[in-house]
Amino acid sequence: MNFTDEDFFKGIILFGLNAATYKMGLAQTLLTASRSQQNEICWGELSQLYFDAYLNRLTNNPMPQQGNPKRLTKMERIVKEYQLGAISRNEAIKKVGETAFEDVVPRFQTIGTDKSIVAKHFYEIDMGNRLVLKDSLLGLTSTQIDTLENEINARWGLLEGAFSINQTNFKFANDIREIYLKDRYERKVLTNNIPFLSGYQGNTCFYCGEEMNVDIHVDHVLPRQVVNHDEIWNLVLAHGDCNLLKSDRLIGEHFIIKLIARNENIMGSNHPWKAQIQAALGTTPKRRATTLRHHYDNVKMVLGNYYWGGSDSYNPSNDPFYKRLITVLNNR
Repeated sequence: MNFTDEDFFKGIILFGLNAATYKMGLAQTLLTASRSQQNEICWGELSQLYFDAYLNRLTNNPMPQQGNPKRLTKMERIVKEYQLGAISRNEAIKKVGETAFEDVVPRFQTIGTDKSIVAKHFYEIDMGNRLVLKDSLLGLTSTQIDTLENEINARWGLLEGAFSINQTNFKFANDIREIYLKDRYERKVLTNNIPFLSGYQGNTCFYCGEEMNVDIHVDHVLPRQVVNHDEIWNLVLAHGDCNLLKSDRLIGEHFIIKLIARNENIMGSNHPWKAQIQAALGTTPKRRATTLRHHYDNVKMVLGNYYWGGSDSYNPSNDPFYKRLITVLNNR
């Protein structure tokens, strides 16, 4: 059976495996280029059109753009940063070009899981530089493009609706994310904190309580993708395996109690970072604990039931951290 170019484009839109809405955004961007009869679209223009598609979508009726309740998509984050004034329009478009296309551009021309049906049918890729558009895309009529755009908008809306089912408090959670995005900064290299943190943690893994070895990771107890900072009060050392098991999930209440105690260990010293914790959390143990729990409650609202309580072998009551002299002295 012979299929038209319109059939193939509909197949991509309707029968793709959509963990997020990236494919809808790129489909809309390609049709915009087709209307203007461009033989190729440079990376900067592709980034601009893609950014504007999401900016329009998330400004008029913000809805979740993926099914995973634990995070924002790259495009949601970039648009939020722009809306909050953290980056300029040019900076936002540059970020799109650098980070948002690595998966969707190579995988767009796929129906279901089959890449052979429409492989290179609508464009060829010069990654990071341009897309070369083919006659199969440029030959679509204005009526066909109108029809396809309606299909895209309908499919995009269906995806958002499905994703929002997993995020019943989406708007509230999104408002909380905005609070942290306002004060966010780019990720730092954290490995130089290992010697400092090790002493106040008793050279044990924060999550399993066992002695640290060569596979030492610096982890954000409250996931960085929510809090958007690398402040010392939220950093701990963990085995690589424990860090991977935790990923960016919400941790159990017992780890918050432990984090409060660890921070008080630092406050009981004369280390310069003592002042940083005091500035971030408060001047008294009670205020610091209250502030940290406030952040924990916010993260709860964002992550919902995306939860990790620790490794099966971990028992807080047997954790050697609490029996060490520095913890006993600083948490009496």
